[in-house]
Amino acid sequence: MKRFAQGLCDLVFPPRCAACGVLLTGPEERSFCPACFSGIRFIAPPLCPCCGIPMAGAGDGHLCGGCLVSRPPYALARAVARYESVLHDVIHIFKYKGKITVGEILGRMMADHAYPGFAMADYSLIVPVPLHPKRLRERGFNQALILAREISKRFSLPLEFLALERHKLTEPQVNLSKEQRLENVRGAFAVRKNKRIEGQRVILVDDVYTTGGTIRECAGTLMRCGAADVAVLTLARAV
Repeated sequence: MKRFAQGLCDLVFPPRCAACGVLLTGPEERSFCPACFSGIRFIAPPLCPCCGIPMAGAGDGHLCGGCLVSRPPYALARAVARYESVLHDVIHIFKYKGKITVGEILGRMMADHAYPGFAMADYSLIVPVPLHPKRLRERGFNQALILAREISKRFSLPLEFLALERHKLTEPQVNLSKEQRLENVRGAFAVRKNKRIEGQRVILVDDVYTTGGTIRECAGTLMRCGAADVAVLTLARAV
C-alpha cells in the first residue's frame, strides 16, 4: 500500500531534485539528480576522532590540532558532507526560502548516513540546537528541529526540543571571525527542564558546523546540566 501511495504521488507530483529542481526519472536516487549528487563531497576517514574534521594524510585515531589545544565539551562530532557547492545551496534553499520538504529530505539523508565511529543506538535522546524566539518568529521554523525530527522517526529515539533554550539574542554568526563567534554565543543557552536531560546520552543536531562556537556552547550547557554524554550530528561541515 505504501509503495502504491508513493507511486500515485509521484504520478501527480513527479519528484524533483532537491538542489536544482530537475525532474527525477531514475529509481536509484530520489532526492538529487546524478549531476547534483556527484557535487556532494561526503566526509569519510581519515578524520579527527573527536570533532570529525577531515585530516588529509593523517591516520585514524589522531586528534586534530584544535582538539589537542582545547578539547570540546562533546564526546564526538560527525557531519554528512562538506559545506560547499550543492549542499551549501540546498541548505540555503531550505533555511532561507522556507522549503520544509527539502529540509525533510536532508533530515532523512542525515538519518541514513553511516557516521564513522558513531552508533545511533548508543544514545537515548535527540536535542536540536534551538533558535531564539525572535529568530523563530522571523523564520517560522527551526531548521535543526526539522532535521532532528527525521532522525528521531528513523531510529525511534525520543526528541526533546523544549529543555534546551536560546535565551540570549545574538548577532548572526555568518560575518563574524572565529573568536567573535565564540564570544557571541557565550552564555546564550540554558536548560530549563534539567530532569529531561539528566543522565541522558544526547545527540545534539544542527544543520552546519562552522567554527563550532554554537555547538560547543550547547554541548557544554547540556553537560553542566547533567547529560551523561553529548554527541553532535550536523548535515554539513565547513572545512
